[in-house]
Amino acid sequence: MLATPKGNTKWNRRLIAVAMACALAACSGDPAPADSAVGTAPGGQSAAAGQDTAASDAVATLSADELRAAASKAYQESRLYAPAGDNALEYYLALRDKDPGDAGASSALIDLLPMAVIATEQARDRDDFEEARRLQVLIQRTDGTHPAVGRLASSIDSAQAASEQRIAQQALSAEQEAERRKQLEAERAKQQQEQQAQAARELAAQQDAGREAEQQAQREAAARETAERQAEERRAADQRAAEERAAQQRAAAAAAPAFVAPSAADLRAISTPAPRYPSEALRSGQSGEVLVEFTVAADGSVSNARVVRADPPRVFDREALTAVRRWRFEPMDAPITTRRTIGFTPGG
Repeated sequence: MLATPKGNTKWNRRLIAVAMACALAACSGDPAPADSAVGTAPGGQSAAAGQDTAASDAVATLSADELRAAASKAYQESRLYAPAGDNALEYYLALRDKDPGDAGASSALIDLLPMAVIATEQARDRDDFEEARRLQVLIQRTDGTHPAVGRLASSIDSAQAASEQRIAQQALSAEQEAERRKQLEAERAKQQQEQQAQAARELAAQQDAGREAEQQAQREAAARETAERQAEERRAADQRAAEERAAQQRAAAAAAPAFVAPSAADLRAISTPAPRYPSEALRSGQSGEVLVEFTVAADGSVSNARVVRADPPRVFDREALTAVRRWRFEPMDAPITTRRTIGFTPGG
């Protein structure tokens, strides 16, 4: 009976599969395969783990600034979680270990975690358990309390056990296993490239949307600033135009000859018909006088005639106003308001 490491259930399953493959080979007359197609022996796993550990150690030796630059470059080149030892997720994990307060590393790890979970499930579903476990370890390092950590570990164990059982049942040859692994590697590389390119496009679209919003805000602010500047320029232009008009008016006023308003002495009568004597006052022999104020327009016509004082009152008022409104004077430069006393004497 084969001796197995105590408690190593997975290794037991591998040895059982090897024994079955050897038995099948013996029955068919073919020599037993030198290396079972069931999976990698513990020594092989140690070698792969040693390579990963060496890559991790190399990453850990980088400074915080070097890790930040390497993570940013890997992020931009869509190396989000692969290849092992040279991807943004591992660089950011190492950066967080060196500088736990780095907000950029924490934010990037939050963004990368869902993608790593999906990649792990896809690696598991294509029986790429080595890659699935590598990614599962990275997820656990990123957030040990994430709900997917335990689920992924259990599902990978179950999927690998089922795969090993299928391999044992089918007794795959070493050549078939090598071809399968080659196909797995090619599929892994292709799928990872497509996944990371798609994730990079989505992240770029988010960043472009943020930049577009910022640029739109800047354009709106610039438009407001331009409108305010144009309004201020218009106000300044209006102010200058008003000042220029006022200066022109002052200059014109200074250049024009001084205007001398006409006085009553300047009035030259053309026609001043006498008023009609009221018949009742004439029969009674009543006399009197009326002081009339009126305005002589620039063309010499009379307007705005009114009685200022009459003696006796209301006897000669109407006839005095009627007569004054028919008066005419020589034209003048400007209107003038004056007063005249009109006397009424019987037989005068």
